[in-house]
Amino acid sequence: MLAKSVERQFLELYENLAEPLFRHCYFRLSDREKARDLMQESFTRTWERLVDGEKIKNLKAFVYRVANNLIIDIYRKKKESSLDLLQEDGFDPGSDDHEAILSMIAERELVEILGNLDDKYRQVIVMRYVDDLAPREIAGIVGETENTVSVRLHRGLHKVRDLIKSQENKNE
Repeated sequence: MLAKSVERQFLELYENLAEPLFRHCYFRLSDREKARDLMQESFTRTWERLVDGEKIKNLKAFVYRVANNLIIDIYRKKKESSLDLLQEDGFDPGSDDHEAILSMIAERELVEILGNLDDKYRQVIVMRYVDDLAPREIAGIVGETENTVSVRLHRGLHKVRDLIKSQENKNE
């Protein structure tokens, strides 16, 4: 009976978080395949912990923390992150789909801007505005206080505004 409960709990977690976690990984890595692999690995490690009987208070925070730790491992291995992969791969919208093309351009610009931020700002901005997590949830995931997360969001958004303004000035 307990095993069924754990399985049901995990399946519900996967159902609700697979896409948001993929987006989170994608915005941090700019590589679809690595993001999908990392998302799957995050869920696999979470499942293994659950099967081993570990009590996890907040599954959502746990799976995001696993993903973030895996992202850090990737950064450590490669030492520099490339956001050019998104521009090369894109989202393959149909050439006659005007809105999809505009969306792709906006997303590329967003990824480029986020790529110019320090990771501590990029991480909380992606979690807040892409993953739609509350500052309290982000704090639990990254292991910081809610106040620290709020300050990073504020400062990060300031930096985003500055980057957008400087980009607009270049284009004039």
